[in-house]
Amino acid sequence: MKPILSHLISLLTPLALIGLALRILLTPLFYTVEYNLPHFPADEYGFTKEDRFKWAEPSVKYLVNNADISYLGDLQFEDGSPLYNERELSHMEDVKDVVQGSLRVWHITLVILIFIALVSAQKGWLPEYLDGLRRGGWWMIGLAVTLGLIAGAGILFNPDIFWAFFSWFHSIFFEGDSWLFHYSDTLIRLFPIRFWQDAALWAAVISLGGGAGLAFGLKRLGRTSL
Repeated sequence: MKPILSHLISLLTPLALIGLALRILLTPLFYTVEYNLPHFPADEYGFTKEDRFKWAEPSVKYLVNNADISYLGDLQFEDGSPLYNERELSHMEDVKDVVQGSLRVWHITLVILIFIALVSAQKGWLPEYLDGLRRGGWWMIGLAVTLGLIAGAGILFNPDIFWAFFSWFHSIFFEGDSWLFHYSDTLIRLFPIRFWQDAALWAAVISLGGGAGLAFGLKRLGRTSL
């Protein structure tokens, strides 16, 4: 196996692990745990925990299904007012594009890694393939620790630390201030900044676990096979 192919595997490994973390965070498990945490802030505009569960479910489901924006646009409060305003709906369309694009990249990454693994098994390249995975695991550890430190520092010391990262991230994927909302808007009431701090922290933990498993597990596997 040429060194460039081994390094391609290393590059794809963090993408695969980050994609896995993203997919886990897009399940009901994450927001169910998050809303039940004692530190999660109450909604000063009146949402109960049950309200958040009720409205978070279709909001998250929309991001991974094939429905158009009417899936959210048709949702209404008991008084007949819409759950989301036009600005929020426009942003959710943008978020869906980013999420589904990211998941497509994840799927393609997995297919490439599996294909290279099969070819490597046929051509006797498995040691180099595993070395690429192990190296990618170390790269993932570095990225995950960095993300975890940013999220942790934002929670424990200074919220501006995480906000700077959060703003930079949004500037990459979204136009202008289209992702900024009033505290009274439904999106902020359902998903306040603490939700995203914890999401980043859990993404770091999941990715770190996968990276450590590859970096240390494959190293031990290599020693055992000698």
